[in-house]
Amino acid sequence: MANALSRALDSDLWYSFSRSPVTVASAVVALVCILGAVLAPWIAPHNPFDLASLNLMDAFNPPAWTEEGNASFLLGTDDQGRDVLSAIMYGARVSLIVGLSAVVFSTVVGVGLGLLAGYLGGTVDAVLMRVADIQLTFPSILVALLIDGIVRAALPPEAHEAIALYVVVFAIGVSNWPQFARTVRGSTLVERNKEYVLAARVIGLSKLRIMLTHVLPNVLGPVLVIATLNLGFAILAEATLSFLGVGVPPTQPSLGTLIRIGNDFLFSGEWWITLFPGIALVALVLSVNLLGDWLRDALNPRLR
Repeated sequence: MANALSRALDSDLWYSFSRSPVTVASAVVALVCILGAVLAPWIAPHNPFDLASLNLMDAFNPPAWTEEGNASFLLGTDDQGRDVLSAIMYGARVSLIVGLSAVVFSTVVGVGLGLLAGYLGGTVDAVLMRVADIQLTFPSILVALLIDGIVRAALPPEAHEAIALYVVVFAIGVSNWPQFARTVRGSTLVERNKEYVLAARVIGLSKLRIMLTHVLPNVLGPVLVIATLNLGFAILAEATLSFLGVGVPPTQPSLGTLIRIGNDFLFSGEWWITLFPGIALVALVLSVNLLGDWLRDALNPRLR
């Protein structure tokens, strides 16, 4: 363990990370957001979704540092008396779960189809890439809205609410797989004609084994960068869907849902209800995107 840590601290990746103040600051912000979301049940001042603990008399309390503020509610309360800070921490959990799950789904699907297209070639390659090209002509949010609309029309409201979280993950994941597939396909086309792959064919290894044990490890570098960048896009897509009212159910509000709720009171003076969830969303997505940009440059041998 100590040797592994020592090697990591001596690596080019760590040197690049420690020499970039913007990257370090982004990592700190992302870590704070993630820890706040993960540890919300233990460190949040209140449980905003425990109906028994809510008091409508606490509704519309401004932030604690204002004249009418209450020290119990640092960032104020919303129209139902929920603590905004606690709601942000719990809402970030939902946003991160949806974003991470959607990225994992699109990565698995995109990498798998990209490997098949690049290694097998021919008709398989042509069909898969034309499907990817067609999907890339539609905005990702439009694809997600279409899938969510089809599911809503096919299922009764009770059934849809029960699986709404999975529908959002599927909708966002399906809309992003072509980026992974095209990248992996291009890398696989290069790798499949190298000597180590030809040697694996000569000794009789199956195509599936060659793809998984020989080609896949050598095409994962760009995938890691795309996945990091897509995490921010997935969180924004979920927030957009929830803001439009077609994302996660109100019983599991995300940052997008909180912004939508606060937007109804923005021009009546209760600005904090939408401002602070919006700042939290911007901080989370911006920090993740900056880390993705750094990772892309750090893993690019031409920039070393």
